[in-house]
Amino acid sequence: MNRLVHPDDFPASRKSAYLNTASVTLMYRGAETAAATWLADLASDGTITFDEVAEEGVFDELHRATAELLNAREEDIAVGSSATELMASLAWAVAPDCTSNIVSTGIVFPSTIYPWIRVAQHTGAQVRFAEGQGEYVDPDAITALIDDQTAVVCVSHVEYSGGQQYDLTRLAHHAHDHGALLIVDGAQSLGAIPIDAATSGVDALVASGYKWLCGPFGVAVMYLAPHLQGRLNPGVVGFRSHEDMWDLQATRLELPQTARRFEVSTMAYGCAIGLARSIRYLLRVGVGRIRDHNRQLADHLVDGLRARGADIVGPRLEEERTSIVAAHFPDCSAGDMARQLNAARVVVSARQSAVRFSPHLYNEPSDIERALEEIDRARR
Repeated sequence: MNRLVHPDDFPASRKSAYLNTASVTLMYRGAETAAATWLADLASDGTITFDEVAEEGVFDELHRATAELLNAREEDIAVGSSATELMASLAWAVAPDCTSNIVSTGIVFPSTIYPWIRVAQHTGAQVRFAEGQGEYVDPDAITALIDDQTAVVCVSHVEYSGGQQYDLTRLAHHAHDHGALLIVDGAQSLGAIPIDAATSGVDALVASGYKWLCGPFGVAVMYLAPHLQGRLNPGVVGFRSHEDMWDLQATRLELPQTARRFEVSTMAYGCAIGLARSIRYLLRVGVGRIRDHNRQLADHLVDGLRARGADIVGPRLEEERTSIVAAHFPDCSAGDMARQLNAARVVVSARQSAVRFSPHLYNEPSDIERALEEIDRARR
């Protein structure tokens, strides 16, 4: 198995066997440099360099890069400070009423569904959860909850705890057959799994920059399907929300007819510049190649874990698997195992009752071998 990227692009990969991308990525060096350069320029020159023209166009490259990543249009992309911010604004924009329901899973990451729960508390909508067996939810349990009163199906494309991947096209068909929207948290998939937004049928997808996109904290992106762009009134607005952001009149608010209506105000703009740089890097490597590389590493890890008596939790079918691998160890708690591995600079997370491993493009087979060796040492 050949190395996919050069270690110089991810210098921190030399310091450890870093298998924790599902928590926080190792940032692409070009993204770090771009963000730091913007901050240094701002500190030294203020608006001499970062003038009103620069601020107005600061998201343009991120719009373009994200659109290419999702096979979408620039007009379909909005930028925010976090995926939660974008999801919350979207939830208030849709605001399902008291006659409707919202469908999700019982193992979804809390920030994915909390905004919808908060809106439901205000409107009286019902929230339905497809319950899991451990870290797995049968997709049929999700579709069984969808009926003609369903307004929104909100799921993670990939579940954070066990790595289960849902078929977005299937869920979109079921949702749309009942007049519902499919809203997707792509935090654990965008950058690691190819996604064609238009053909998948998703109505909206949000993702943070600091996981599989190899970018910084402080920035996130959202895809919004064209049919929603002129219809939804964002739950959070600011001076960037107006069609002409520098026409600073307090007496009117004319929203753009694109996803940009969900862009709010000032933020750590250098983070957006850095994320655009990292997405361009992923596009050059190829997300399909990244997926295949990561899955080979995950397969190697799964084989080694099973040989050591570990119980792999999460996906049951091959098409549901990703590079997130969660394992129970019969003779050691997840917390204890994770602490011992982290102390040995094999970086993982304990999630629920399992140890979660999540290799990405900067990992190599030697990282997996080192993890297995340290697991043996910890158990001894």
